This record gives sequence, structure tokens and C-alpha cells, in this order.
Amino acid sequence: MEDTEPTARGRTRGKDGTQETENVVLLSSKPLHRFIRGEPQILGVVVLIFGCAELLMGFQLARERRENSSRIYIPFWQGALFLISGNLSIYTGLHPSKRMVTVCLAMYVVSLLGILVSIGYRIVCLIELSHFRFLYGPYIDEEWTYNSFEQLLSIEAILFISSVCVSALLIFLSAMARLALKSTNTQVLVQHALPARSNTAST
Repeated sequence: MEDTEPTARGRTRGKDGTQETENVVLLSSKPLHRFIRGEPQILGVVVLIFGCAELLMGFQLARERRENSSRIYIPFWQGALFLISGNLSIYTGLHPSKRMVTVCLAMYVVSLLGILVSIGYRIVCLIELSHFRFLYGPYIDEEWTYNSFEQLLSIEAILFISSVCVSALLIFLSAMARLALKSTNTQVLVQHALPARSNTAST
């Protein structure tokens, strides 16, 4: 779990052969404990659940003829991003390495950019649907049509809230991954060890 490098030791001796000082140079890399402390496995499972919900809701939205987020396939590609990010978080939590944390960080950034697009588009959809309900809702006679419209509006609102929640989780995981990558920078530690005094018997 830890990325460590070999240590190098250097010793200096006096003219008489006795050990005067000992300089120990340690080259070490900090472990990826900061990322592991962020519980990437648990948060990865949560992101996976949101991704599955996004995909399942996407099939329902794709059947609607009214304007919704499935017009640009948001539930499908955003659900896929959530699934990939969640799986990477779980795998990296089990097998942490600097390379996998870097891959996770890149995937988190891509997912956050996708969330920004989806949030912007869903805000537009929610405004249009709310405006339509305000203007034409009282004139909709068929109960099935009105319930279907309310269902569409509710789904878009739920997916909007879930996107905001996942964005908070991804921001937290991105911060943890960045700190973990920063902590793995190699450090040089020089230790000065004093020689042990030897007792000489005088004859």
C-alpha cells in the first residue's frame, strides 16, 4: 500500500578508525494514507448507486415526447461517468497506487465537467416544465396526461438534486486524491547519529 524507495546510508569515520558520526540519508515516499482516509470505497459505492439510478431514469425519460434531459442523452453518459468513477474509487481503495489515484483524479474532473453541463441543461428543462405547468396545467383535462407531466417534472428534479450530491462527493474525492498525490513526493531526510562511547581500560 505504501510507495517507498530504498534507503541510503552514509558513514564517516575518524582517522583512528573509530566511528565519529553517522549520517543516515533516508529516501522515502509517504503512503497514500490521505486518500484511503477519505473512504474511497464507501463513497465509490454511493456514486455507483447514483449512476445506476441515472441510467434507469434515463430509459423513462427517453420515452417522453416533451423536452427533457434525455434529448442530449444526459442520463446515459452521465450515468456511465458515475459508474466508471465509482468502480475506480472502489478498486483504488482496495489496491492504492499513485498511478490509480492519478487515473481517479482525472476521471473525477471529467465527471465534474459533465455534471456542470447536465446541471445547466436541467435548470433550463425545469424552468420550461414549470412554466408549462403554470400556463397549461389547469387546462389539462386528462388525468393520465397530467400525472405523466408531473412525473416528468419530478424525475428531472430528482436527477438534478442527485447530480448536485454527486458533485459534492466528487469534489471531496478530488481533494483527497490531490493531497495524496502531493504527499507521495519523495523527501530526503538526513539523520545525524552520535557515536557510542567506548570504555578503554588503561594498563
